[in-house]
Amino acid sequence: MDVATQDAAAFRVTPRAAMQVAEIASREGKPGAGLRLAVEGGGCSGFQYRFAIEDQPAEDDLVIESGPGRVFVDPVSLELLAGAELDWNEALIGAHFAVRNPQA
Repeated sequence: MDVATQDAAAFRVTPRAAMQVAEIASREGKPGAGLRLAVEGGGCSGFQYRFAIEDQPAEDDLVIESGPGRVFVDPVSLELLAGAELDWNEALIGAHFAVRNPQA
């Protein structure tokens, strides 16, 4: 198993999150775009996650293609996402991407 495959296995995107990425990109008129997921230090409250729709991945990004959606993760963030999962949650207060991270 190569490094990219190991990294992809360590970080998972649920089918529900992948569908939402594709829907958001399509609504924005960018059907081939993906979701950028970046991890920033959050101090005592743990990690903070930044999400953005981007047309293309950076050269050194891991690109996770899960169903119709693509997720772009830079190498530094990927280390902090080992064993984590990106999901889509819907609740009374709104809908959002959620990262379940055992390292946080």
